[in-house]
Amino acid sequence: MRLFTAIELSQDILLRLERLLSALRPEALIKWSPLDNLHITTKFIGEWPEPRLNELDECLSTLDPRVPFDVAVRDLGWFPNERSPRVLWAGVHDGEPLQKLAHDTEEAVAKLGIARENRPFSAHLTLARIKNPVPLGRLRDKVTELQPAPLGSFTVTHFALFRSYPGSNASIYRKLREYKFESALAAS
Repeated sequence: MRLFTAIELSQDILLRLERLLSALRPEALIKWSPLDNLHITTKFIGEWPEPRLNELDECLSTLDPRVPFDVAVRDLGWFPNERSPRVLWAGVHDGEPLQKLAHDTEEAVAKLGIARENRPFSAHLTLARIKNPVPLGRLRDKVTELQPAPLGSFTVTHFALFRSYPGSNASIYRKLREYKFESALAAS
């Protein structure tokens, strides 16, 4: 099983992203992320044996309790850079709580033998991937025109464990488990 942990986006943010992507898609023939696939990855786990799913679930359930926190989605950018882009992203601005969630998840699953990331955590939404050289001038202009691309903010009340299935055009993500935060638990 190919797994990762992530934060799901609010419906309001998804609606705004849908409008943004509608404005950007005509500007370049690249691999655009399906709206249903947009999320904030907190830890890529990779291949995990299905018989050990409960062990991973228990590990994630033991993360320290935390309170809900807000994140803002704004700014558009390129990985690794604008000159030779491989990814077009929207920025996720969170302050410390999202960084701490990613760090705590990384530390917890490392005890199960899951490799730590080599690069620092960078919260973002992958809007598109650029696999082959294509003209990007119009897309670069549109991205510049739309900056700072304020897409709104939302309150994060939980994170989830997802499984990724290969699809013909894009991967399909299915939520396996959900981990609610402290005050979200008290309200249920």
